[in-house]
Amino acid sequence: MNILILINDAPYGTEKAYNAFRLAMAIQREHTDVQVNVFLMADAVGCGLPNQNTPQGYYNIERMIKSVVLKGGKIKACGTCADARGIKNLQLIEGVEVSNMAELAKWTVEADKVFTF
Repeated sequence: MNILILINDAPYGTEKAYNAFRLAMAIQREHTDVQVNVFLMADAVGCGLPNQNTPQGYYNIERMIKSVVLKGGKIKACGTCADARGIKNLQLIEGVEVSNMAELAKWTVEADKVFTF
């Protein structure tokens, strides 16, 4: 099975990115044969920036991304969205790649299930 998770909100301020990555990690933990792909759009492209420093006891999206990637998940960020926010040429967390709508379209048609956050 192939699952696509789309995230549109910033890494912090709402819990949408947090819950999306919680779902991705739970799927990977409970269903090791499932491919998990995460596509970051709009303000969610900020999830891919490294060196996130959150208060003790607060969730950290960077650590969650690294966990998903470590277990074979693929994470891509919309290049147009990143460019609009001035971060297209910045270094991203290892395993996060800048992508495009053609890649999102491909992942969408290949997915058995699509979740949006």
